[in-house]
Amino acid sequence: MPTSKKRLNMSLPEDIRYALSELAKRDDVTPTTKALHLIKIALEIEEDDVWNAIATARDTENAKFVPHENAWA
Repeated sequence: MPTSKKRLNMSLPEDIRYALSELAKRDDVTPTTKALHLIKIALEIEEDDVWNAIATARDTENAKFVPHENAWA
């Protein structure tokens, strides 16, 4: 059955494979589903880090305040 999803082949160290397997059993999902869920969470955390770095760089004493209404206009 063809799929539109791209596949990612990866080799996992034994400890990671075991942890993933145990988490999948705990949540009653397949290891693949659990891995996808954890990757999504990791990407959200990475995105938060990027936004935080941008905000920190902009947060200076001389920063200009832009009202919410103007920011989205």
